[in-house]
Amino acid sequence: MLRLAKIVSSNSHIDYVGRVVDALDADAPPSPADYGFAQFVSIPLTEEIETIGVIYNSILANPDYGSFGPRLSPAPELSVLSPDYLNEQGVLIGILLLGWRDLKSKAIHQGVPRRVIPVNQEIYRLDDKDVFEFHKDADGRVQLHYYSQIITHAGLFSVPLIEAILEQLETSCAPEERQRLCVLKQALVWQRTVGGMRL
Repeated sequence: MLRLAKIVSSNSHIDYVGRVVDALDADAPPSPADYGFAQFVSIPLTEEIETIGVIYNSILANPDYGSFGPRLSPAPELSVLSPDYLNEQGVLIGILLLGWRDLKSKAIHQGVPRRVIPVNQEIYRLDDKDVFEFHKDADGRVQLHYYSQIITHAGLFSVPLIEAILEQLETSCAPEERQRLCVLKQALVWQRTVGGMRL
């Protein structure tokens, strides 16, 4: 799995912030396409438990903005002349936890995870096959038990996030499952339209 980021803080029990790995952390850092909107992620907690989440927000961190003081060295030379200098610019991603997976029994649980994720815990990109497995119930049907979590915690991004998740799932679904997802997408479009009319 591709390492994307590390946990740096949280806004709530299911809303975490990660700092994306950059060139100082890895020889081959992830590309922007790897940590885009609605990308599913894996956060291993133990050898048996893996928390599953989705990226729903991003923030650019740039403490240097507005700092107009003189520089003794140009930026490219700072790593050589001042090895203790830290580049604090970076990308922060908002991660909404959606459930967890028992790696031994392969059991999938959608809902609020019980465990707290510690600072510096590594975040990995979840591949498409595992994303689809996370959404299958015991009968092989698509499930989205975390729907209310997204609506409650993702704010203005909730509807676009669910739509993006549905688009990812559609490609791997059987025709009857696609029909169920299509009904949900139409309900979301209606909800967005009615919400826009109220403004």
